[in-house]
Amino acid sequence: MKDTLRQYENAVKSCRDIFMKKTTDYGTSWRVLRMISILDQLYIKAKRIRTLQEKGHRQIGEDIRGEFQAIVNYGIIGLIQLGLITENTEELAVEQTAMLYDEKIRFVKKIMENKNHDYGEAWREMSQESFTDLILMKLQRMRQILANDGKTLISEGIDANLTDIINYAIFALIGIAEGRHTA
Repeated sequence: MKDTLRQYENAVKSCRDIFMKKTTDYGTSWRVLRMISILDQLYIKAKRIRTLQEKGHRQIGEDIRGEFQAIVNYGIIGLIQLGLITENTEELAVEQTAMLYDEKIRFVKKIMENKNHDYGEAWREMSQESFTDLILMKLQRMRQILANDGKTLISEGIDANLTDIINYAIFALIGIAEGRHTA
């Protein structure tokens, strides 16, 4: 688990670095996104990964690693948006945005640690294709939850599904860093 925590932190660091640079460039323009739009952005990224996995080559610059990093960051955006649902402010200060990112990633990491304990790092034996498929499945679930006005009878909500998506993407980034998965 010690190695997992170090690898997890390295993957998060690269995602956070991209997120904060884009925040400096664009501000928090993502604050205008409704949840369905965030889910669609996640879908676009996951669908591109699946297409690249199936075709085996790409025609534009961004590689699979970049798409998984984007999934982490859009997932964090989704969690931040859920936490700011009553907040009307579109533009957040860079420092506040960094604080919110760190708060959400700490929460996601804690869930990973708890599940990793119970599942015995089963994710290390999973394929990159499985992570992609699980992300796509979770997105379908969240679309259904939104269609049900955010209500579930016995299932986890949007926040738990976003948390799982972020962790799947981080696991895929670890697999890429280890050379087990394609970039």
